[in-house]
Amino acid sequence: MTTTVEAPGLDILRSDLWTAVTSRDEYRAADIVLRALDAGTPAESVLLDVIAPVQARVGHAWQADRLTVAQEHAATAIAERVIAALAHHPAHRPAPYGGRITVACVDQEWHALPARLLAEVLTLRGWRVDFLGAQVPTPHLVTHLHNTGADAVALSSSLATRLPTAHTAITACQAVGVPVLAGGAAFGPDGRYARLLGADAWAPDARAAARRLADGIPPPDLAVGRPIEEGLAHLTDQEYTLVVRARARLVRVVLADLERNYPAMAAYSAPQRERTAEDIAHIVEFLGVALYTDSDDLFTDFIRWTAAVLTARKVPAASLRPALDALGTELKDFPRATRMLDRACLHLDEAVPTTDQSPGASA
Repeated sequence: MTTTVEAPGLDILRSDLWTAVTSRDEYRAADIVLRALDAGTPAESVLLDVIAPVQARVGHAWQADRLTVAQEHAATAIAERVIAALAHHPAHRPAPYGGRITVACVDQEWHALPARLLAEVLTLRGWRVDFLGAQVPTPHLVTHLHNTGADAVALSSSLATRLPTAHTAITACQAVGVPVLAGGAAFGPDGRYARLLGADAWAPDARAAARRLADGIPPPDLAVGRPIEEGLAHLTDQEYTLVVRARARLVRVVLADLERNYPAMAAYSAPQRERTAEDIAHIVEFLGVALYTDSDDLFTDFIRWTAAVLTARKVPAASLRPALDALGTELKDFPRATRMLDRACLHLDEAVPTTDQSPGASA
């Protein structure tokens, strides 16, 4: 096993950069990074051992309610501008000598920073990189691949709800002969959803992705074609399609059920009611993608995560249970959806007290 040894002072750089981005001091953040490069810290290490972990810390701080959404967005914007500044530093200008890689986020995926980090790492390692950014519509991505002759495309997605869209993108890229490397939190910590959706390769992080691309990913054999993935045979039961099509109605029905059966909602303000409806919509959306992948874990993990977010915001996590019960009643004729909801309820009951069953908004 290879052990990564950090350069001296990286912990100090991370601490200084955290202070800068959370105090919204863009110039200080840029100075920290550029001075580190001037002092000889490798550009790749600055990207992956300083900027990336600080950004992860920003996300965890938002989840724990220590940063607001606005503060998280401001910190992310500063990180993106710091990366842009780093990209123009002389230490980040190797002569390209490798092939051409397209790096893009799947359509509707707006978390672009992980993909940007990969694009910069690949550039440092000599690849010619086309970074297309967030939310790239699949037809435009395929047109780009046609026009540039990319050796491979690295597709990034952080949100699991984008997996059906990612599947479409993977299939479309392979249909024009370009192999797909999938990466990002959406594909699971072990890449299980990348394999399920037929990606040619998966990597857990930017360094692993760079190594995988350097090893070479064979192009798809267009003469053979690609059969429907065996792991998606469950889609023939139409549960995914029916739930997704009924999403707006399901949100209305569950919200109406909560209003009838849980009097505490009568005291909700308009913003609280709106956030409760948004929470219900997220639950239905994640249930849909869990049905697409037939993954109980995906839905249960989302409910656990939501419970943690609610708890951090002093909203009883048990307030999720009435919404799950109402959704279960509405989907009682859907065996896989019922299984997933029952399992999520079981884990929720084990994780949180059930004394307060009043619905809550995520604030």
